[in-house]
Amino acid sequence: MESKVNFIDPELKQTFESLEESDPRLFKEIDKAIRDISRNSFCGRNVKKKLIPKELIQKYQIDNLWIYNLRKDWRLLYSLGRDEIELIAVILDWMNHKDYERLFKFT
Repeated sequence: MESKVNFIDPELKQTFESLEESDPRLFKEIDKAIRDISRNSFCGRNVKKKLIPKELIQKYQIDNLWIYNLRKDWRLLYSLGRDEIELIAVILDWMNHKDYERLFKFT
């Protein structure tokens, strides 16, 4: 059973759609990630609750976070939820590795 995949807000979806012209390679990778996540919502890496950055918890009101590796230096962040019937994956953001490291404060 496929999961529904949504974007956290319409602005992020528009940004994704604009990538088709501005960065076709990244657009294709994110599009593939969305298809993979819809087939298997658990295909990314689950972040332990204590390691989820507080700013993401506050900004998106999430209690789980998954990371899908895109090309070598990009990551897609998503969270899972449920409505009454089905599992829903919500795309929160994608970022290059430098921003990813800053968010997770790797040294």
